[in-house]
This record gives sequence, C-alpha cells and structure tokens, in this order.
Amino acid sequence: MLETEPLQGRDEDAVASADFSSMLSEEEKEELKAELVQLEDEITTLRQVLSAKERHLVEIKQKLGMNLMNELKQNFSKSWHDMQTTTAYKKTHETLSHAGQKATAAFSNVGTAISKKFGDMRRK
Repeated sequence: MLETEPLQGRDEDAVASADFSSMLSEEEKEELKAELVQLEDEITTLRQVLSAKERHLVEIKQKLGMNLMNELKQNFSKSWHDMQTTTAYKKTHETLSHAGQKATAAFSNVGTAISKKFGDMRRK
C-alpha cells in the first residue's frame, strides 16, 4: 500500500534530486514538456498583466495628485500629529515649556544684575 503522508525534509530532497525521466514514457515526456511550455506562457502573461496594472496604478495616483513625496508627507504629518496627542508628549512639552520660562526669567535676572553692576561701576 502507498503512503499518503506528506514528504518531509530528506524525502523532499531525495525526490527533488531524483531523475524520473527514465521512468516516463515518450508520450508522458511530451505531455509534460507541453505543460511546461503552457505554464511558462501563463507566467509570462501574468507578469505582463501585473506590469500593466502597476502602470495603471501609477497613472491613477498621478491623476489624484498622489506621489511618493506626498504620501511620505501625509504619513509624516499623521505620525507627528499622533505623537503630539500622546500623554507623554504633552507632559514633556509642559515640562520643557515650564523649564524654558524659568530659564528665560533667570537669564533676565542675570542680565538685570549685570546691567545694574555696570551702572554702579560707571558711577564710581
């Protein structure tokens, strides 16, 4: 009785490297050759159809004003917007904004103190 289990590992390798042509009749060889030619023709046709569809896709995108740069810009804008709406971003923005305000106030105070010191030095 024949086994109906699928081929595994070494079995696949053995089948792939086996030469079955000597076990085939001339009629079977001719049928297989004809099938091979038909499959190659079908693959060529499918490649041509795919290529035509890809060209059509590009044309439609161009008509809609979509190109790679626009798509990248849209993706970047959406990602940037999504990031800005996260809690982590909002908290970081608040913290940095607050730190910036404090730094501005500190520099202003230092500037005032330096101006005052120069003013005192001129008077002496």
